[in-house]
Amino acid sequence: MKGLNPVFIPGPTNIPEALRHAMAAPTIDHRGPAFAEMLPSLLADLRIVFGTKAAGIVTFPSSGSGGWEAALANTLSPGDRVLAARHGMFSHKWIDMCRRFGLDVEVIDAPWGEAAPAAEMAARLEADKARKIKAVLVTHNETATGVTSDVGAVRAALDASAHPALLLVDGVSSIASIPFRMDEWGVDVAVTGSQKGLMLATGLAIVAVSEKAQGAMAEAKLPRWFFDFRDMLKAGATGSYPYTPPTQLFAGLRLSTTMLLEEGLENVYARHRRIADGVRAAIAAWGMPLCAARPEIASDTVSAVMTPPGFDANRLTAHAFSAYDVSFGVGLGDVAGKLFRIGHLGAMTDVMALSGLAAAEMAMVDLGLKIELGSGVAAAQALYRKASATPAERKAA
Repeated sequence: MKGLNPVFIPGPTNIPEALRHAMAAPTIDHRGPAFAEMLPSLLADLRIVFGTKAAGIVTFPSSGSGGWEAALANTLSPGDRVLAARHGMFSHKWIDMCRRFGLDVEVIDAPWGEAAPAAEMAARLEADKARKIKAVLVTHNETATGVTSDVGAVRAALDASAHPALLLVDGVSSIASIPFRMDEWGVDVAVTGSQKGLMLATGLAIVAVSEKAQGAMAEAKLPRWFFDFRDMLKAGATGSYPYTPPTQLFAGLRLSTTMLLEEGLENVYARHRRIADGVRAAIAAWGMPLCAARPEIASDTVSAVMTPPGFDANRLTAHAFSAYDVSFGVGLGDVAGKLFRIGHLGAMTDVMALSGLAAAEMAMVDLGLKIELGSGVAAAQALYRKASATPAERKAA
């Protein structure tokens, strides 16, 4: 039967049945008491997910890209200089958005497969004696390459030079899946979307805004109306919305945050790390490298697998879908055709991950790649069995 297999793309992610039912809620009056009672508690729980106690939470009917736009439009003015690293497709797209907004972008180009270069950012910030840089942009988890950057190191760079620039972070494929410490890292604006770690349909951009960023709103001169933080923060304080909200998505988000907090965020992060470790063990057994240049920056939400030189990785993703009804992520931008991506975030379990690895193996063997059928699955199984064992069982082993 078609359409019953989980997807292994880095978003949109698999939707648990409970959340699918929640999003099938009947229409409610968004000006009525039910919505007004639900919204404040939801915003409070989202603060926990973002790792903040004081930031304002705003939500927009949009994808995460709308959250990027809101982050820029509410804190910057035409001609402002921003510092950003380009090391993957999504960091590249945010830079492109900045340029279309008339911002002066100082770009640090880094190899695709590397993290945002905090040391180079520190040098640029230290050299900016006139304090022309108004914001630093960081893509926390670069989905195109399967790389996680150290946001805390970028904050340390800002602090070392006593630089007042805002720190804007794309957390679309990290928040609610891997540790995100907004207050600890001094993040001023953090962006995510409903379709990744929050396990919902695409349609909500969720943005956390620090007090410092809220202070910058009065001076910001980029145009905004639909994406105005001021309207959203004011409305949210009273449990209302400045225009018509997608109430069904909010019903899903209310349950999603409850599920995450009931599991416990540290347990959510540990689950993603364990599943990712199993996937990485499988990839190593296949004899294929990750796009991530070093193990310590490999993402716990998506693994980008480099295929042999001369092999078109798009053949693999196409064959997996046509032969086995399983979706993997294609390569994007500079790595198009050179890799395929295994998404393992959101509603994902060890057993689901094993099914994806098995499907990938079948597709690779079908296309003549020199791997041993079952090798990657066995490597992941060994890791998952060890991870699920009791302390006594581990000692006996």
